[in-house]
Amino acid sequence: MNEQTASEAASLPPISLRQATRVWAKIGLLSFGGPAGQIALMHRELVDTRRWISDARFLHALNYCMLLPGPEATQLAIYIAWMLHRTVGGLLAGVLFVLPGFVTILALSIVYALYGQVPLVLAIFIGLKAAVLAVVVEAVIRIGRKALKNRMMVAIAALAFVAIYFFRVPFPLIVLGAGLWGLLGRWWSPHSFPGPASSAADASSDFLIDRLLGQGKLTHTRPSGARAWRVVLVWLALWWVPVLGAIAAFGRHSVLAREGLFFSQTAVVTFGGAYAVLAYIAQRAVVGFHWITPGQMLDGLALAETTPGPLIMVVQFVAFLGAYYHQAGLSPLAAGVAGSVLTTWVTFAPCFLWIFLGAPYIEALRSNRALHAALSAVTAAVVGVVLNLSVWFTLHTVFARIDERHYGWLRLESPAWGTLQWPPALIAAGAMLAMLRFKAGMGWVLLGSGLVALVWRWLAGAL
Repeated sequence: MNEQTASEAASLPPISLRQATRVWAKIGLLSFGGPAGQIALMHRELVDTRRWISDARFLHALNYCMLLPGPEATQLAIYIAWMLHRTVGGLLAGVLFVLPGFVTILALSIVYALYGQVPLVLAIFIGLKAAVLAVVVEAVIRIGRKALKNRMMVAIAALAFVAIYFFRVPFPLIVLGAGLWGLLGRWWSPHSFPGPASSAADASSDFLIDRLLGQGKLTHTRPSGARAWRVVLVWLALWWVPVLGAIAAFGRHSVLAREGLFFSQTAVVTFGGAYAVLAYIAQRAVVGFHWITPGQMLDGLALAETTPGPLIMVVQFVAFLGAYYHQAGLSPLAAGVAGSVLTTWVTFAPCFLWIFLGAPYIEALRSNRALHAALSAVTAAVVGVVLNLSVWFTLHTVFARIDERHYGWLRLESPAWGTLQWPPALIAAGAMLAMLRFKAGMGWVLLGSGLVALVWRWLAGAL
């Protein structure tokens, strides 16, 4: 870095909590497209546009989040916001990331329970979903260029994609294999696994978080045993008190109590993202508890896939209908809202626990050369996994019917080529052209795509 660039970096103003809140609200409102689209959006906003965090640290945080149970994009937002503004920043980012999807799913759940499907809303979301393909493609290209710095990293990414897509290798095994490859590769090919940046390099970085860390200003990111115990006790209490309240108020066998317990359980086994646990949730909700019908489960998946927020928000729809139809002691609408709120809470409260507890230790480990080599390999493998998610998202967007197969920890499908849907495919192509060639803003692209889909469905007589 030359003297002029270093001087500019040193003069970068800190980001106020109010400024950061506006950014996290924007990300939450535009967080369509599942984990691939959401990670792409955050990379675009936080790395390329605002330069809050460097590629290396962004991917370092993402590596940790992808190892955790629960929605990795939500946890990544909490992690980065926590680094900037401590616990309050992480809380704001996490809530704002989930809130738009929560409000949308809740409103649509109420409409669905009262009136059934709403073609007008579904038509708009079809266009939004197609537009997100542009964001996903752009992210895979951009992150790949910056993370795959040599042939070794390209090979790891390619092998990760082949393993998870074609051979159904579970995601945790891919991460473990990549990490071992990095640990061993550092000894027999050290030039392929460069060491971590020095504190001096961080201090003069033109990325805000890196510079503040290098200058020793983000002291809350340092590990502390006493703090770790406080985090565990506080967040376990926050997580379980609402569940115990539902049990005390309505009984152990009430629908609300069962929803709190069941979705608390699923929150800690969703390794590899929501796709890994959706089949289990569907089986238990439909066959085990008889909360909803198979058709309602499919409708919930369609809503969750096309609205902002993590795909795991489908549990909110399931919980709303389950409580709406089966919870005694409350009006159907009040029961549905209570089930929706309780289930959303127990699904996302663990995300804050994992990040606030583990992030300081993950940051401390970044300076370890051996672990840095391992995480560099994991970063490359994550690129292959994100590409896998992108393929899954593409198939679900442009094909009307897909043949279901189960691929390890991610559920992927093979396309039925005769059911290619030209309108969503053309909307996606137009969105790519607008964003990649003409640098159009994501908000305008989403708005235009939603309107085009609405017109298409109206002309086709589907509205």
